[in-house]
Amino acid sequence: MREMLATSLARRRFSLSLMAVFGAMALFLASIGIYGVMAYAVSQRAQEFSIRMALGARPSDILLIALRPGAILTLAGVLAGVLAAQGATRLMSSLLFGVSPADPVTFIVVPLALAVAALIACWIPARRAIRVRPVAALRA
Repeated sequence: MREMLATSLARRRFSLSLMAVFGAMALFLASIGIYGVMAYAVSQRAQEFSIRMALGARPSDILLIALRPGAILTLAGVLAGVLAAQGATRLMSSLLFGVSPADPVTFIVVPLALAVAALIACWIPARRAIRVRPVAALRA
């Protein structure tokens, strides 16, 4: 009986495993892309950050200034993704087994995981902005 069940579910398991692998690869590539864009944006604003620090801005202020654009884009992307996922649930309902297409846990955990990955990718360059020495950046 177990073999019959495993055989009947093999195709769905393979499809879902493949989707999970591609999803993980997409998350990894998106994180690298976000990191690259944010690192470039922070490097372009290094002189601005050094001037702000020279005028008395705290490191937490610089961190927030560097994180804000990435956080806004992350929020917009997560909202757009959740709306698109709501529409795509009808297409994927045939692949789901034992889970409803509008599973609330999935619609909470996945966007949070994506937001955390994106914010970490934004946070790393923003931390680098804090370490900019005002004197060296102003001389350059």
